[in-house]
Amino acid sequence: MAYEPVLTRFFGGFEAQDLDHALAHGVYEGARKALAMDPAQVIETVKASGLRGRGGAGFPCGAKWGFIPKTDRPRYLLVNADESEPGTFKDRALIERDPHTLLEGTIVAAHAIGCETAYIYIRGEFAYGARVLERAIQQARARGLLGEGIFGQRGRRLEVHVHRGAGAYICGEETGLISSLEGDRGYPKLKPPFPAVEGAWRCPTIVNNVETLCNVPWVFTRGVAWYRSMGTEKSPGPKVYGLSGHVNRPGLYEGPLGLPLKELIYSDEFGGGVPGGRALKAAIPGGVSMPVLTPAEVERCRMDFESPREFDSLLGTAGVICMDETVCMVDALWNILRFFHHESCGQCTPCREGTGWIEKLVSRIEGGEGAEGDLDTLLAVAEGMCGRTICVLADAAAWPVYKGFVKKYRPEFEDHVRERRCTVRGRGA
Repeated sequence: MAYEPVLTRFFGGFEAQDLDHALAHGVYEGARKALAMDPAQVIETVKASGLRGRGGAGFPCGAKWGFIPKTDRPRYLLVNADESEPGTFKDRALIERDPHTLLEGTIVAAHAIGCETAYIYIRGEFAYGARVLERAIQQARARGLLGEGIFGQRGRRLEVHVHRGAGAYICGEETGLISSLEGDRGYPKLKPPFPAVEGAWRCPTIVNNVETLCNVPWVFTRGVAWYRSMGTEKSPGPKVYGLSGHVNRPGLYEGPLGLPLKELIYSDEFGGGVPGGRALKAAIPGGVSMPVLTPAEVERCRMDFESPREFDSLLGTAGVICMDETVCMVDALWNILRFFHHESCGQCTPCREGTGWIEKLVSRIEGGEGAEGDLDTLLAVAEGMCGRTICVLADAAAWPVYKGFVKKYRPEFEDHVRERRCTVRGRGA
C-alpha cells in the first residue's frame, strides 16, 4: 500500500503559507480538539502515541511535557528552529512550506503545559522562514487563533514570537538556546536543573523541535491508533528524511520511522542510488555528528531510534549524507572537524582544546605530514573529550573520530600516514 505523506503534504508549492488554504485542508482542527481536552489528557494522549522528539535525541514528547511542575510562575514554550546540524534541512522546509501546522502544534503544546507565551527561535540565516512565520502569526491572530481568547475561548490566550538567532551551532542545544534568547552569550548550562523545572528566565520551560510539533496535530486529528500504525513499536509515526551527497535524487522524503536505509538511498521512490554507477563507500545516518556507517551496515540499518545503535551510531536528525568510492575519508573527517572546532563555544576546556587538537591532527594526516602514533593520539584525545563537558558538542566532534571514520576506515588513514598522500583512486571524479 502506498504511503500517504502527511508532514510533507504541502511540499509541492507554497500555497499552505496562506491561512485560508491551510484551513481548507484541516489545519488547526487538531488544535481545536486538543483545546477541548484537559491539559493532563492532552499529555497522556501524546504519551500514548509514542511520539519521540525529532530534533535528534528522540526523547518521548509527552513525557517531556509531563515534567512541567505545578507552579504559579510563568511557563514558556520554545520552538527550536535553529537547525544547525550539517546535512539537516527538514525544519527549514517545514517552516517555509507549512507554517500553520507548526503553529497548530505550538498551540497544542502550549495548552498541555499551561503556557501563554511561546518563542520560535529560528536560525538567523533563515530570513525567509522568519518572514513566513511572522506573516502566519499575523494571519492566525487576525482570525482569533492566537492572541486573546483563542478559538473563541474567553480567558485563554497565547502569544507567539519569532526570535532570530545570530547563527551559532551551539544555540541548537536547548540550554544554549535559552541563554541566547535571554540576551546572553549562547552558552549551554549545567543540568540539573533541567529547563522543564528552571529554564527561560528561571521559569519552567519546554523546548521542542519544529518537526516534533508538526507531528503533534496528527495525533489528535487521526488518533493514537492511526499514529502508531506507522513505524515501529518503540519508534512510531511519520518521519521526514533528508538525503544529500552522492545520491541521484537528493532532497527531502517522507516515510514511516524504521524505513530501511538501503531503501532510502537506492529505491527509485527515494534517492535512486549513487550517481554514475559508482559504489557507496559510506553513509552518515543523521547529520555529521552521527558516526558513519559502512556499506555492510547500510544494508542492515533501519531508520529508527534503535537500529543505528547496533552499529555504534544514532538516528540523529535523519539527515543522511552519502559518500561514494571517490571520497577520501580523511578529508571528509577533516571537513567535519573544522566545523566543530569553529563552532565550539569555548566554555569547557575539553571541548575548546580538544576540538582544535583533533582537527589539527587530521589536518596533518590529510596534508601528508602525519607521523606514526598520530592515529593513537587522535583516538585517545577524542575518547577523552566525551562525557566531560556541559553539553555534547565535544561528544559530537569526537564520535565521528573514534566511533566512525578512524574505527571503520583505519587502513585509509594509515595509508595517508605511510604514503604521505591520498591513496584513494578516482578522488575528485
